[in-house]
Amino acid sequence: MIVLDALVRLCPPPADPPPAVDWAQAELALGAALPADYKQLVETYGDGIFDETIWLLVPGSAYSDCDLYAQTAEREEILAGLWEFEAKPAGLLEAGARVVPWAFEEGSGAFLYWLARPGRHPDEWTVLYNEGRGPLWEHHDMGCLAFLLAVLSGTAQTAYFGYLYEVLKPTEHCFETADLALGTSGQ
Repeated sequence: MIVLDALVRLCPPPADPPPAVDWAQAELALGAALPADYKQLVETYGDGIFDETIWLLVPGSAYSDCDLYAQTAEREEILAGLWEFEAKPAGLLEAGARVVPWAFEEGSGAFLYWLARPGRHPDEWTVLYNEGRGPLWEHHDMGCLAFLLAVLSGTAQTAYFGYLYEVLKPTEHCFETADLALGTSGQ
């Protein structure tokens, strides 16, 4: 809860709480439990974009680009094809390991994934960043909430998010709901 409190102070959530997520149904549909910090993040912010840069995926979003289910299926298909001719990142060489997307970077094709390893509790899943339009993967030994806070606060040890740091250079951080950013009709 300390990390969430720090994120809320840095980047205030929407005034109206997001719609509730049926976590049991979400986990059943994905075939895996989800990390507690992710659930806190979704319950606090909902689907939308942090600092015009990081889109949060949410189970059952009205927007396919923000829907955890749709993006998980799409990424599984894309990565399966990719790995027919490109090497998997080291963390995925372990039998039964997989990636599950939880966010993506605006306009870059890059995704943030959990590295879900067999025998590991979801709260132990770590973050993998894939540049999307290239073979590079970057591992971060922390959960999604801690990583998001590190990126927004500028303390993340990452070669990415240049747009956020070099172009936007926010002095105040903001979160915009998917409804505000994309329109209220859904897609």
